[in-house]
This record gives sequence, C-alpha cells and structure tokens, in this order.
Amino acid sequence: MATLYTEQAKNVTKTWLLMTVFFVVVIGFGWFFSVYYGNPNILYIFVVFSVLMNVFSYWFSDKIVIKLAGAKEAKREEFFDLYTSVENLSITAGLPMPKVYVVHDQAPNAFATGRDKNHAVVCATTGLLAILNKNELEGVIAHELSHIGNRDMLLSTVVVVLVGFVTIIADVFTRSLFFGGHRNNDSKGNGILMLIGIILSILAPIFAILIQLAISRKREFLADASGALLTRYPDGLANALRKISQYSQPMARQSKAIAHLYIANPKGRGFGMSAQVGKKISGLFATHPPVEERVKALVGEKIA
Repeated sequence: MATLYTEQAKNVTKTWLLMTVFFVVVIGFGWFFSVYYGNPNILYIFVVFSVLMNVFSYWFSDKIVIKLAGAKEAKREEFFDLYTSVENLSITAGLPMPKVYVVHDQAPNAFATGRDKNHAVVCATTGLLAILNKNELEGVIAHELSHIGNRDMLLSTVVVVLVGFVTIIADVFTRSLFFGGHRNNDSKGNGILMLIGIILSILAPIFAILIQLAISRKREFLADASGALLTRYPDGLANALRKISQYSQPMARQSKAIAHLYIANPKGRGFGMSAQVGKKISGLFATHPPVEERVKALVGEKIA
C-alpha cells in the first residue's frame, strides 16, 4: 500500500535517476564537440567549466534568487504569523531557522532557496499571507522547509546551471557551423558530423529543459509529502493549494530562471489553451504538476 513514506522514496529515486541522465547528456555533448573539432581537451573543458559554474551558483544561490524575485527581509513585528510559523516548524523539523523574506505581490506564492540548511531562505508573497489561515500557512511553510530538509535547493541549482550551460553551448555550436573551424578534411565525414551537430543543437536545449521541468515536478510531489509528514495535517497544504490554484493572475515580477522554485507556477493558471490536447502540451512544459494531482496525492481528492 502506497504511503507518504513510499512516495517520498520513489520520488527521491526518480529525481536522482533524471539527474544521472542529465549529466550523461552533458558529457555526451562535450564528447561530440571534441570529436567534431578533433580536440579531446574540449571534453575536459566542458566538465571543468560546468563544475565551476555549479560551484559559483551553489555558493551565491540565495542572493541570486532573492535579487531576481525582488524579495525583502521580513521583520518579526510586521509579519508575525509568517515569522513564527517558520520558527516553530523549523524547530519541529530539526532545521536551523532560515532567513524569512517577503515579496510584495498579490499573487499567492512562496519559495525556498539557499545552498544548504545553514544558509536557507523561506519567502512568501503578501498575497499568500492575505488568503491563508494558520493551518494552511503552516502547510505551505512545511512544504518549503521540506525542500530545504530534502536538499532540493542544491539539486535545483545544479539543474538550472546545466540547462543554461547546454543551451549556451548548443548556440555556440550552431554559430560555429557558419564559420567552419573543424579539422577533419573528409567532406563526407564533415557532412555527417555537421548533420549530427545540427540535430544535437536543436534537441539538446529542449531535452535539457524537459529534464529540468521533470525534476521540478518530482521535487514538488516529494516536498508535498514531506511537508504533510511534518505538520501531520495534509489538509492544511491541500486547502492552501486549492486557494492558490483559484488565483489566475501571474506574478508582477517573474524570472524563468527561478520559476520552478515557487510552490505554484508564477505565470498563473492557464495559457489560453482549452482543448484537451492543448492542455496536455502545456502540461508537458509546465514547471509544476497540476494542482489536482497534488491534492489527490495528499488527501485522495480532486479539485472540483
């Protein structure tokens, strides 16, 4: 029988499996470049450069995200319910008290960031604080603290960096095709490599983004399950998700780089696609799983 514990274990396994596939793709991309240009050092450059980018983004991830989100530090006196909810649940979860931030936006949303549990940030929008009661707010905060406890922040940062890295490299390769630069004088061989390169340049960024979105969706289910375990009240988070899903307007300030960090899609609900096929296509490229599926996983019910 499936429980929150078994779902948590399954999601962890699937997440790391996706990460393994992603790293294989990046290494394969570097290997292809090294063959195409006849320079094996290119593969090493790919590996070293990606590691350096990961380290930089990991070390400064909280500052980068806070800046992109336009968040301001929340004072205990001004945002008492938010601050005390984070404080109390951090004690329950056995986590150090993270810094608390708010984004002044009517759209209800929240996120967590930071390179580890000792340098974590929990942030909520003023719109979220306005519509949730105490139990619902605790459900959302427990969800975000679960991201911290599950070390999702490191995972999400690595994926974001690698997606950007693959996209940039694909663009560089596409541009290089117009300027030559490879050393193989066999025209037939060059033609085959060029064809493969064009295909990779087109598909690699798409594949990388799909992997990022898939990992993000798995992480949300895992954080929902862990958050429910923390509060011992799944209905709190389920009710919060119901309320959040009823708000259709996008956030005033958005960034594609951090969209997957939020508890709900910052673009709002719907993209003008009402047909069933359109819904499936938009769901494929969504940063978050459907709220209906998340509520059903928590309490076994669908949103009416």
